[in-house]
Amino acid sequence: MAEVIWTDNAIADLDDIGEYIAKESVRYAELTISKLFSAPDILEKYPRRGHIVPEFMDESIRQLMVGNYRIVYQLAGDQVNILTVHHGKRLISNTRHFKKKK
Repeated sequence: MAEVIWTDNAIADLDDIGEYIAKESVRYAELTISKLFSAPDILEKYPRRGHIVPEFMDESIRQLMVGNYRIVYQLAGDQVNILTVHHGKRLISNTRHFKKKK
C-alpha cells in the first residue's frame, strides 16, 4: 500500500479554496473541502488510478478529478505526494508548486 502525503502547498490550496467558497456558503465550503481531502484515499490501494497530467506527459505526475477540481499528485516509490489542488479552469503553471522560479 502507498502512503498518501499532502504537501504544504496542497494544504494551502485547500485552505484557499475553502476560504473562497465560504464567502458564499460555509456549509458548501466544508462539504467541498471534505470531498477534496478524502478523494486521494483511493490512491493508497490504487496509486495509478488517476490520469497522467497532459501538461507534463510524465508517468509519475497524475491527477484525480473531483468535481471541478484537479488533485495533482506525484508517484515516488511507495509514496503518493499530493502536489496541488486547483480549479480545473486554472492553468497548472499558475499553481504554487509549478510556478517557474526566477
